Amino acid sequence: MRDRIGYVYGVSAYLLWGLFPLYFLTLTDINPFELIPWRVLACLFFCAVFVAVLRKWGPLREVLRSPKSRGWFVLSSLLLYANWQIFVIAVMTGHVIETALGYFINPLVTILLGVVIRREKLRPTQWVAVGIATVGLVVTAVAYGTMPWIALGLAGTFSLYGFVRKQANERIDALSGLTVETLAAVPFALVQLIIVGALAAGAGLPVTGLSFDAFQHGHWVFLLVLGSGLVTAIPLLLFGAANRRLPLTHMGFLQFITPILNFITGAFILHEPMDPARWIGFTLVWVALGILMTEAVRSSRRR
Repeated sequence: MRDRIGYVYGVSAYLLWGLFPLYFLTLTDINPFELIPWRVLACLFFCAVFVAVLRKWGPLREVLRSPKSRGWFVLSSLLLYANWQIFVIAVMTGHVIETALGYFINPLVTILLGVVIRREKLRPTQWVAVGIATVGLVVTAVAYGTMPWIALGLAGTFSLYGFVRKQANERIDALSGLTVETLAAVPFALVQLIIVGALAAGAGLPVTGLSFDAFQHGHWVFLLVLGSGLVTAIPLLLFGAANRRLPLTHMGFLQFITPILNFITGAFILHEPMDPARWIGFTLVWVALGILMTEAVRSSRRR
């Protein structure tokens, strides 16, 4: 029963993350550099409500009392902020397929970070998977005519975020962690809003930033901007609940729900271009992931 509930939580989290492009496409009237700061502020508001309702003050006090944890959480909040910003810019500029590529290669980037940062040794099959994925990225780069910077940026920031988050405090629950991270991101969000407003005013554009440009497009847009905080918090809470109930290998398989949905959205709903070279590049990445997941299953069975 515990596993069944875990699967419900896990699938729900990754399904919601997979639908993020469709949500943020309803906010294309908003400057993406303005949307993310408001998303941070809205997310903090809902996190505070959840913390108050669930009485999760203890873990928050534990983090805030530890200078080491505070430092790591500031760094993790910066990485999460950068990841959110890259994702929203990608969605609003017609690069949803590239976001899918970023989250497909995320496990491979995480493995490479383990080699570089933790001096971990890879098994031969893992090196084969990394090599095939690298070829796939090169083919994709040739197809795009440039390096897939959005994909690399998303994979890099999220993989580094996972590493830094573990250093911050492995025991803290998802809600408390997100609350601390969004709280740490508030100064960056406010500075970004001020800069966006100043640049717009200097260019003679409609006033933005702290003058609430996000609220000038009607009540529905205002609610969607506010709701971006809620849709950020809920999947993370579901993910945290699933992560406590399911084996790591099972969570590894579930994580591909999100990029699959992103790919379907970009290729078949938004009709972003997918020429043969891009199909080849993606196929090579998928083959690499297949090898990686097969190795993970075999390894877990041996244990």
